[in-house]
Amino acid sequence: MASSPNHHHNHTPNGDSKTHVPKKPKLSPAFITASEIASEFSHHDPNIARINNGSFGSCPAFIIEAQRQWQLKYLAQPDHFYFNELKKGIHQSRTIIKDLINADHVEEVSIVDNATTAAAIVLQQAAWGFSESKFDKGDAVVMLHYAYGAVKKSIEAYISRAGGYVIEVPLPFPLTSNDEIITEFKKALEKGKANGRRVRLAVIDHITSMPCVVIPVRELVKICREEGVDQVFVDAAHSIGCTDVDMKVIGADYYTSNLHKWFFCPPAIAFLYCRKSPKCPELHHPVVSHEYGNGLAIESAWIGTRDYSPQLVVPSVLDFVNRFEGGIEGIKKRNHETVVEMGNMLAKAWGTHLGCPPEMCASMIMIGLPACLGISSEKDTQKLRTHLREKFGVEVPIYFRAPKNGEVESITGYCRISHQVYNKVDDYYKFRDAINQLVSEGVTCALLSN
Repeated sequence: MASSPNHHHNHTPNGDSKTHVPKKPKLSPAFITASEIASEFSHHDPNIARINNGSFGSCPAFIIEAQRQWQLKYLAQPDHFYFNELKKGIHQSRTIIKDLINADHVEEVSIVDNATTAAAIVLQQAAWGFSESKFDKGDAVVMLHYAYGAVKKSIEAYISRAGGYVIEVPLPFPLTSNDEIITEFKKALEKGKANGRRVRLAVIDHITSMPCVVIPVRELVKICREEGVDQVFVDAAHSIGCTDVDMKVIGADYYTSNLHKWFFCPPAIAFLYCRKSPKCPELHHPVVSHEYGNGLAIESAWIGTRDYSPQLVVPSVLDFVNRFEGGIEGIKKRNHETVVEMGNMLAKAWGTHLGCPPEMCASMIMIGLPACLGISSEKDTQKLRTHLREKFGVEVPIYFRAPKNGEVESITGYCRISHQVYNKVDDYYKFRDAINQLVSEGVTCALLSN
């Protein structure tokens, strides 16, 4: 087990600081074992097949302990913690994130609670553009139809109220290629530029939540530049620890990702990248505190008395992921390969199909559920999800796809499975067997209680 960041080993060879002995070659520590992984996540409910890492993430015991040490340090002497530890610790975490995402400057990285907070920061700035008459009423903001529900609400709260024209990019599902996404996105930008309007902001997901698919962000950002879109904000709530994240390659003005979903941090921590550019206006945290006006990173590092420990454990998380072969890159690769394998297994067992080609998913994948389950509304998805949790011990999100005109007995329900290091193949077999049992017993959503 990697040592605590606060634990130092001070010893000299043979107990004599003046003795010089030839240094033995440093042996790299053995990679984490299956039993050690099980121990790290032993606090998980053993009765649940937890194949929904995407929603809330997971935090190993090693990081929970590191967080506890930070919390105790604060409680022991809050003044010392505030004046001597907090800013330094958050700056260290920001520096690690800057390297992970290949940003140019640590000043471009702020730490906030979650991607929803980051979206509020960016959208608040856009709303000021309308209210301060920098933008014309009716100028557009473009977002994907698949955009996360909370972000859609933020766009309603900030942009619509300020007089912005909101355009949703309709996307088909299931998907067969990136071309379908690119074509619809170009059409939406044309609509946004009609009648002399300007597209002031494009909000693009990197990995959509429901239905889940990896969006070709690099290509969409490039199209935005070619079409004269003012600013591009990538909502990548799932991305870090799940897919490739490179600010120089992606090229967005703003980019956010949670670290508690796929990077093993406790909630709540996310980063917001703001590209250093004369064209990028100064952003502000929506919670105004003493640091207002000192730059978003400094403002975000103190929004009043609260628990900052999730933002301080990033160095410990780096220690944890580096115990796995290939570090976080190796984890991402194995999660992707395994979730595709499990997705194909389930689709074959149920006689259905995947929601998109494997290359369009990361550590999560959509699989069609048997049509005979009769999923005909959002309410049905909640009823089935609750039934799977309470009767079968399976936790998995379910998506309703409204049938197109003329479709009969088509697949209208899809599940989203995740794979993280703690998952076992039995988790997916448990899910497979639960659905097969429901089908064999003739259970439909209409028969399930609310």
